Amino acid sequence: MPRPTAAQLAYGSATVVFATLAMLLLSQTRTGIGVAVIAVAALGLGLLVAVTVPMPKATPRPHATLGPTVLAQPAAPEAPVAVRQVRGGEPRVTEHSLHG
Repeated sequence: MPRPTAAQLAYGSATVVFATLAMLLLSQTRTGIGVAVIAVAALGLGLLVAVTVPMPKATPRPHATLGPTVLAQPAAPEAPVAVRQVRGGEPRVTEHSLHG
């Protein structure tokens, strides 16, 4: 069973409090049985309100059997590199340009 959200708790609690106060004021009951019936009715109404509050939509998860989705990216063009010859015969890179 999923846990209740903050909105469900808030709406349900507010409904119980206000429904209890309204029913007690309107009925003007003074007996213990009358107060107990009103309290149970308010709790039921609060539960009904809390259950009917829309739940947040879950984000769909990718299936584990399909693996990660990889989008094809075009290959980046290689940047030109200046090479110069040094005394030992080995070429050395002297500069690298990323500006193409």
